[in-house]
Amino acid sequence: MDHVVVVRQKMAERYLLNELEPEVRDEFEEHYFDCPVCAQDMCAGADFLEHSRILLAEKTAPVPIRTNPPVPAKSAGAGLFTSSWLAWFRPTFAVPAMALLLVVIGYQNLVMFPNSAARPHILPWASITAGTWGVTGPSITVPEKSGFLLFVRIPQGGTYARYIADLYNPQGKLEWSLPFSATPGQEEWPMQIPAGSRESGTYRLSVHGTTATGESKDLGSASFELQIQK
Repeated sequence: MDHVVVVRQKMAERYLLNELEPEVRDEFEEHYFDCPVCAQDMCAGADFLEHSRILLAEKTAPVPIRTNPPVPAKSAGAGLFTSSWLAWFRPTFAVPAMALLLVVIGYQNLVMFPNSAARPHILPWASITAGTWGVTGPSITVPEKSGFLLFVRIPQGGTYARYIADLYNPQGKLEWSLPFSATPGQEEWPMQIPAGSRESGTYRLSVHGTTATGESKDLGSASFELQIQK
């Protein structure tokens, strides 16, 4: 499946909304496993839907509309419309509505229209090797809520069709998973870690290899120290 077609037809969004036909869904899944850009879009889209679900599920207290003193029948409809419309600006309605609006704007800027804010810049980076359990990793200093690069080396030693990299935060919680294709002869992959709210501490990247028959094997992990510069 061509990536240009995927973007033009908004397949990532339609996949998350379960709007793709079964055969198209299967083709997109094969493309998704081989395309880091679509994998990042899927992670961001899933986060967007989850935040939206939480915000929309919040219960808001009903706002009573007072009609004292009584108004003439002709203007009652107008007064009711005005009161209902102005009620959206009260805190019980405005706070979740504005929060949802900010989520939508952020999703559009970071996922749907990534080139609008693109400009050349240098990212902090570090190089790690999968399979170095217990070895003290490199240290990276990153400005608050900024991204960085990881050059991940995966030693050769098996025939794998694809890899999956899992990043765990200092509390051991999975932050994200990134599937990508295994290229013959390639031992190092540059991974762009997206910007986000992170804390200083030891992060661990775990790598699994998957064969063409679907067998998965743990290829090891590597750690690095992340220092947040505020």
